[in-house]
Amino acid sequence: MAATSSMAESKDRELVFTRMFDAPRELVWKAWTEPQHVSQWWGPRGFTTTIHEMDVRPGGVWRQTMHGPDGTNYPSKHVFIEVVKPERVSYTLTGGKEGDPVHQLEQTWTFEAQGDKTKLTLRMLFPSPAALEHVVKTFGAVEGATQTLDRLGEHLPTMSEKDNYVAGDKEREVVITRVFDAPRELVFKAWTDPKIMKEWYGPKMFTNTVCELDVRVGGAWRIVMRGPDGAEYPGRGVYREIVKPERLVFTSEATDKDGKVILAGLATVTFFEENGKTKLTLRVRATAMVDYAVAYLGGMEAGWSQSLDGLAEELARG
Repeated sequence: MAATSSMAESKDRELVFTRMFDAPRELVWKAWTEPQHVSQWWGPRGFTTTIHEMDVRPGGVWRQTMHGPDGTNYPSKHVFIEVVKPERVSYTLTGGKEGDPVHQLEQTWTFEAQGDKTKLTLRMLFPSPAALEHVVKTFGAVEGATQTLDRLGEHLPTMSEKDNYVAGDKEREVVITRVFDAPRELVFKAWTDPKIMKEWYGPKMFTNTVCELDVRVGGAWRIVMRGPDGAEYPGRGVYREIVKPERLVFTSEATDKDGKVILAGLATVTFFEENGKTKLTLRVRATAMVDYAVAYLGGMEAGWSQSLDGLAEELARG
């Protein structure tokens, strides 16, 4: 996709970048707000980005670490101030080079629909002119932002022409409630202990060759299921919220054999104790998918229902 850009630098404490993308606003918004996309384009050329959590809502936290080509890490924390889909995002940012004093600023991104194109404006507001000058001279903020927007422009066609992520009207949600004859602490443990979860997770006749759980906010999980025919189905995600023993929130990504994400979702599991038993509510929402993954949605509820059957059997075995 071709893109034109202009940049105006204020004389006081603000940098402003404007870029026109040959892509609809909804697609640019999706590329900016879904971590599986953001990690593909965020940062200057030669950098990679690990997103530890990204909760895009007012008050939500976005933590990530950029990795420079020389191995230097640049951790940052963002707290969202305003989220108006698909028009505007603003947040505070605290971060910098690992081991160095952190710098702070406020960023605002606006997305303006202009026909089938999108005008994106990035405003970076620093606490003082000296702070702006330091970031420009020390970290190359102008060139870094320019290259980041270049990379976003390069990522957009991979979404619209190759990955073909479908729009929100095809998003699906599954809600399942079960009562287990076991105390809440034990049911919660079955979701957070990899040795136990390995035994019950997945549809009937499936086994798990890998079950790795780093149960902390920002920690990753990875499970590889093996079907009766020997085919493997890898899944992964990141924990967003952990309130022991009441609540788990985590992202999920199903990938193909080449590691490409074909279905992304968000799962919320709540645990409520009633007279020594546990009422569990599972809510799973598909947030993005390629076109051919729509067929998977029909089996999502059945798969989770069978997984919970397996959980009940595992709890009964004690």
